[in-house]
Amino acid sequence: MVKKILLLLISGIVLSGCSARKQTTHLDPIIEKKIDSLMELMTLEEKIGQLNQLSGMGELTGPSIATSDYAQLIRQGLLGSMLNVNGAKATRQLQEIAVNESRLKIPLLFGYDVIHGYKTIFPIPLGEAASFDLEAIEQAARIAATEATAAGQHWAFAPMVDIARDPRWGRVMEGAGEDPYYGSLVAKARVRGFQGKNLADKNTLAACAKHFVAYGAAMAGRDYNTVDISDRTLQEVYLPPFKAAVDEGVATFMVAFNELNGTPMSAHRGLNVDLLKNTWGFEGFMVSDWGSVGEMIPHGYCATPEEAALAGFKAGVDMDMESRLYVNHLKNLVEKGLVSEKEINDAVRRILRIKYRLGLFDDPFRYCDTAYEKEMLLNPRHLEFARISACKSMVLLKNQGILPLSREMRSLALIGPMADNQQDMLGTWQGQGEARHVVTLLNGIKEKLPNTRILYAKGCDFTGNDRSGFAEAINAARSADAIIVAAGESAMMSGEALCRTNLDLPGVQKDLIRELNKLGKPLVVVLFNGRPLTIEWLDQEVPAILEAWLPGTMGGSAVADILFGDYNPSGKLPMTFPRNVGQIPLFYYHKNTGRPTNDAVRYTSRYIDSPSTPLYPFGYGLSYTTFEISAPELSATSIGQNDSLVVSVKVKNTGTRKGSELVQMYVQDKFGSVTRPVRELKGFKRVELEPGQETVVKFTLRVSDLAFYTADMTFKAEPGDFVVYVGSDSNTQLQAGFSLKP
Repeated sequence: MVKKILLLLISGIVLSGCSARKQTTHLDPIIEKKIDSLMELMTLEEKIGQLNQLSGMGELTGPSIATSDYAQLIRQGLLGSMLNVNGAKATRQLQEIAVNESRLKIPLLFGYDVIHGYKTIFPIPLGEAASFDLEAIEQAARIAATEATAAGQHWAFAPMVDIARDPRWGRVMEGAGEDPYYGSLVAKARVRGFQGKNLADKNTLAACAKHFVAYGAAMAGRDYNTVDISDRTLQEVYLPPFKAAVDEGVATFMVAFNELNGTPMSAHRGLNVDLLKNTWGFEGFMVSDWGSVGEMIPHGYCATPEEAALAGFKAGVDMDMESRLYVNHLKNLVEKGLVSEKEINDAVRRILRIKYRLGLFDDPFRYCDTAYEKEMLLNPRHLEFARISACKSMVLLKNQGILPLSREMRSLALIGPMADNQQDMLGTWQGQGEARHVVTLLNGIKEKLPNTRILYAKGCDFTGNDRSGFAEAINAARSADAIIVAAGESAMMSGEALCRTNLDLPGVQKDLIRELNKLGKPLVVVLFNGRPLTIEWLDQEVPAILEAWLPGTMGGSAVADILFGDYNPSGKLPMTFPRNVGQIPLFYYHKNTGRPTNDAVRYTSRYIDSPSTPLYPFGYGLSYTTFEISAPELSATSIGQNDSLVVSVKVKNTGTRKGSELVQMYVQDKFGSVTRPVRELKGFKRVELEPGQETVVKFTLRVSDLAFYTADMTFKAEPGDFVVYVGSDSNTQLQAGFSLKP
């Protein structure tokens, strides 16, 4: 054990690609002086108490916990933060104990998983990312912060900025998809939305970039599983969104559950301290994930709870969520000389700094106004934006002239387990959203078509083999002018600890759709799901498919808006849809091999039983109109190290409806000191055009956009040949070439 502790004390690998100087400090000297004065009064036990976070019993977002006398711990100064305590009244009751009955009157910090809304629930984050609308994503987070702070919250355990390439992993629903460039932009937008311009404002939440780091690379797509990747992949794919969050001023970080290359992230000093805090200059604090410090024992990394507390604390995890190891063991570790009080002081200072920045010392009850809470929750303005956000998130995957549906039809059949489903429309991590406030698809369509006869039949459940509802559904469909099938996953089929090996539609939904399709009527399948599904059969057999994700409180109204043409779909996929699970992991940002894929040639990188291409590529999405994009024109065919390149394309609406297109620019570095991806997203712009209207879209490509970690892990652009691709998705073949001079 002693040898293990010594190894923990001296561990701390500085990754070769992260040698940038520490950022200039942005600390407020007035706050720092206040912290100095307060800490002079604190006992060691009270300092350690600030590092202790426990969950209230209202709901659990992790394994079951031992009950605690929270009030007594707060009075003794042994509890600095709580999660899962909701409502202005409930938080005020506990805050009053902290500021009126504890010795130093240090306010509590209340945290909560505000993932895609608090009471007004927005589309799941993967769905929001499909909008490719950074302003809308920021505004959704702003509304979530407004509602959460009105209900007593100070801190959101969001955004999740993990890059995810394996849709078997349930938590893909919680992030922005597979691309590090886009994921970084979304990370910044959500941090801005939660934190606003000033954390001292009444309606701002401290944001939390999670899960640091590479949690999205869990082996086999199984939650909490091992991660084993190269430093280069870590640098180029998984770290950029976290660096973007730091650049945007994120207040806190959460450490990941996984181990990385043999070291649990809760013990990874090289990344948590040397990189995040020292090199990047992160001045907030890091919290563990639920019990992750204690979980280093079953990881096989630490032998005892005391050793786990030492490992976590030395690795820069400032606050211990629910493992209770710091409060039980840190004092003893200080007395043994294994942890210094100076180190304790640094962690405490980081936590107090956020409490001061939030204004909690000025007014501990500023977030505890029940009248304001009632005014803000489910505010009509919030609901209207949730409807718009849901519309923006939806992706039209296929349309053979079926959509938009006519409002003049006499009868319409609505079938499927999501057709009149309030609870599952919210998805997982639904905050304080309630099913009773959700607009179902059935209600959304009834509101849209008051004079049409709506024939509803559930047909089947999400799971099981029960086909007893098929007859009713088929009879309803037989009597209708058109059929809508609302199918997909239940809310509890994606999210944390909700991983799947089969990504087809669960249960007998496929069989139901096939029976309905035999009727020969216009048929639309609306998918409600939290991840890419394997629906090649659906693409082959059904004339129209709309990806609606799990769209939240106003989901039914938003789907109806799209189905009947009040909103022209404009979403694009932030994550590749595979044909089958055998292709996974499948993502656009891959590299070539020495024998690039050619499905017509045997000795190439391919499968013998499936195409190698995705069903729907990253960036894909249709509209009710059509667009024509010209080949890119470049301002030069060769640029120097201090130059930039302007990339121009003409975009024309060639259809009959007004619509918007997301024009995407990708770059390929053809040859390098290490191999490079076949293409990388480097820019996107949305244009809205009337029928027949044409415009020019321009991108500026800088030399810094061409930089990567070279053979010696120096981040720079290498001279050579490049290809620019511009089009409507990552599979575009519209291209032009240029070279970068030495």
